Amino acid sequence: MVHLFKKWDKLKNKLKKKFLFIFLDFDGTLAPITKTPVKADMPEETRKILQGLSKKSSCKIAVISGRSLEDVKNKFTGLSNIIYSGNHGLEIEGPKIKFSPLISSGYKSAIKAIKNTLQNKLLPIKGILLEDKGFSLSLHYRLVDDKQVALAKTIFHETVIKYVGGGRIKVRAGKKVLEVRPASEWDKGKVVLWLLARQKFAKDGSKILPIYIGDDLTDEDAFKAFKRIGITVFVGRPVRSSNAKYYLEDTSEVTKLLRHILEIHSENE
Repeated sequence: MVHLFKKWDKLKNKLKKKFLFIFLDFDGTLAPITKTPVKADMPEETRKILQGLSKKSSCKIAVISGRSLEDVKNKFTGLSNIIYSGNHGLEIEGPKIKFSPLISSGYKSAIKAIKNTLQNKLLPIKGILLEDKGFSLSLHYRLVDDKQVALAKTIFHETVIKYVGGGRIKVRAGKKVLEVRPASEWDKGKVVLWLLARQKFAKDGSKILPIYIGDDLTDEDAFKAFKRIGITVFVGRPVRSSNAKYYLEDTSEVTKLLRHILEIHSENE
């Protein structure tokens, strides 16, 4: 994994020549990680740059988040011409597109039962945040005392194990979070490939360069999907296990990259 700006001269020329489809995670990518999800917000400069990019005929923007669709849309109030994907691709909305999955009654009852059990069993543990996102359920333990994290995880896994074994749900881990999702194979990798295919059809086969920028374990599916066809960027300290080719150190460097892309595509007009 190479720091992206060390290869900037080479990448800059590549970015000039093609239609760009830019996929972005939100938390830890556009907005710094905060103690609770509700406090996260992106800098005003980032917001203005995204608005500028969304108006370019040579760029398309999609936000691929683990948040619920309504939650992630609320973080972009005032911005237009952007595709939003919530719950890791289970909900999608944007210009000429709206998608939500058919969820089985068995999954809905499983989520309800898991939520009720966790609310009761985790009550004594301070700092736990249980987030019901409609199509998924997230257990945040960022504010939990280190000595109680193992207990919280044990309670979670003991609660969900029978539903996982029965094929009714799947569990994914992220940064200080454990998530319950439908047992389907739909993930961030599948959704970005689907959105890219739609865009290629709309562009009548024109060459499109996909770019994916993310910071979490859940973004690895998208990194893998674009590994041979696009530019993949991990945000944070570089890790050998990541499928991303490049890295940026933090959200401020993401803003810097987006600013450079906006400048390049403004020059081309």
